[in-house]
Formats: sequence, structure tokens, C-alpha cells
Amino acid sequence: MTDRRPRHEQIAAELRDQILSGDLAPGSQIPSTAQLVARFDAANATIQRALRNLKDEGFLDSRVGKGVYVRAARPFVVDVAAYVPPGDAFRYDLVDVETVNPPRDVTVALRLADGETAVRRRRVLRHGGAPVELSASYYPTDLVAGTPLTRRAKVPGGAPGVLASLGRPERGFTDQVSARQPTTEEVDLLGLPDGVPVLRQLRTVLTDDDRPVEVSVLIKGAHLYELQYRQDG
Repeated sequence: MTDRRPRHEQIAAELRDQILSGDLAPGSQIPSTAQLVARFDAANATIQRALRNLKDEGFLDSRVGKGVYVRAARPFVVDVAAYVPPGDAFRYDLVDVETVNPPRDVTVALRLADGETAVRRRRVLRHGGAPVELSASYYPTDLVAGTPLTRRAKVPGGAPGVLASLGRPERGFTDQVSARQPTTEEVDLLGLPDGVPVLRQLRTVLTDDDRPVEVSVLIKGAHLYELQYRQDG
């Protein structure tokens, strides 16, 4: 199949792959513009557009009078079992708490009847002040009515503590991870560069008898993350 993307996007993809694989190491200088023009048989302006895309995504950094270098910062490596990457630089900001008619996939995952509502808690995860993830967690309204999960405030002990107090402790979860282009709201809230897709993680938290008690939709800029899966034993 022919790659129909603009030439600068194709070149950016090749360089991005080299950065993520480590062939272009953190802190190393990338080839000169003249070398890239020759390598990709492309116009100077096309190379510059490709480099600008990678700078916007945080992969490259210009040093005046010295050249263009691969930034030392690496993607956040997230163990998929964890909601939040480790480290003190991460914090959540609560956006809103509302009772809503959830999206269809959330309704199905929570096993709600058509028309049943859920309490939605939306948050923004920040790293060093910059937004890096959007999350929306849904709970059956009849289950969490009158609990701290319905209030617009941080929940001491978090959702696991509330669910345990209701006799619905978290016993496990299932994840569905997909990639897509972002919505306008996601571009604005996450400050995404042009053309960057998002990872969408749909997590269903289960209690005893595999009953769903929480469904979360997590949206991450794909340029910032690597998802890590592992099996012990």
C-alpha cells in the first residue's frame, strides 16, 4: 500500500522511529539538514517541516549555533496495571463531577440498562504542571449515591476505599487499548501538537463475581507514552 501522507510526515515518522528505538540516542545530535536532504531526497523546506513537527512533539531540541539534538527526556513508561506513572512530579486536577448518561461502551461495560445514569468524575493528570492525560471514571449512580464519589472534591482513600466500604472491593480489571485521532476538546486540554494521535484506554474494574463497579476512559497523547505489559512467574 502506498503511503499517502505528506512527505514531511513520512520523514518525521522515520526519524521518530529511530529516536524511540534508541538508534538516535537521547542527547545526540541528529544529522545535518544537508545530510537529511540527501538521505531522504527531499527539499530543504520539507526537512524543516519534519523537524518542526518533532520539536513540537518534544522529541528534538534546537541549540543555537550548535544544531538539533534528541531531547534527553524519554516517554513515560506506564505499567498498564497502574493508573499513574510513579514519581512525585505527577498530580491530578479534578475537572468536574456530574451524573450523566454515559457513552455506549461505558454503559455496556457497567451493565447498565438503557437510560440508567452514572456518576462521572473527570480529571487531568499533570506532570510538572503540563497536562499529560485526561481521565473520566464512571460509577453506577445507585451504587455510589450519597458517597464522596458524588462530590466535587478529592476523595480521601480514593475510589477503592469508597467501593470497599460499600462491600464492593476492587478484585481486578480488564483493559481495552486503542489509538485514534483526538477530539477538539482533547487537543485543547492536552495541548497536543498537530497530527499526534491519542491512546484510549477503557478500564473496567471488577468486584466479587466479576461484577463491574467502575469504568474509566483514559486518554493519553501517544507521543508521550510507552505502555508496558509484563507477566510474572
